[in-house]
Amino acid sequence: MSLFAIGDLHLSGGDDKPMDVFGPQWDRHFLRIRENWKELVKEEDTVLIPGDISWAMQLEAAKADLEEIGRLPGKKILCKGNHDYWWNSISQVRSALPDSMTALQHNTADLGDAVVCATRGWMIPTKEMPLSDQDAKICRREADRLRMALDDASARAGGRPVIVMTHYPPLLAGETNTVFTEILEAYGVHTAVYGHLHGTGIQAGFTGEYHGIRYHLVSCDSIGFSPKKIYP
Repeated sequence: MSLFAIGDLHLSGGDDKPMDVFGPQWDRHFLRIRENWKELVKEEDTVLIPGDISWAMQLEAAKADLEEIGRLPGKKILCKGNHDYWWNSISQVRSALPDSMTALQHNTADLGDAVVCATRGWMIPTKEMPLSDQDAKICRREADRLRMALDDASARAGGRPVIVMTHYPPLLAGETNTVFTEILEAYGVHTAVYGHLHGTGIQAGFTGEYHGIRYHLVSCDSIGFSPKKIYP
């Protein structure tokens, strides 16, 4: 089994919402994702999708997008992004998913060779932009949810690698430890994947190893609209 990741698919949610308004690289972007996916991913593989899956506003409108992803090879594991307005009750989301898909929300999936847990995350303060009081409150709440997810993952891992998926970046280029990286390090996480960053913002994302943890930015436009192999 190989583990891939690709986030921020931004499917249309049933509306005519062309993504090329964000640049020519987005022209018919899901056609390229689908072709690359089919070339790389086998049925026994797993693909992590860290949020911003569909522009739909309601779950019913998102079902066609979920089914489109579900027809692609491999098992898919999803977490919520900031634009997934259709994602309300986790039980309702899970009941709407195709058989090949799983949704995580502060909990864990067992992949056999490794375990993966997921939560949305939140914006992190930087030297140039501290958080507002409201954002700081949300950040603390999301940090608690990450600990909850990692408690579950650690209990199930039995020494196997723990992989964390968030939508927001836990670490930015040029920054030092954040509340999220401190948690990841305390739990001995193997790999962290995230999305959210696009366009010129991609340069702000950190990809590489930091304090023993491998970080991967996998928003689809940052990785050439092709699933990225992250493990083993």
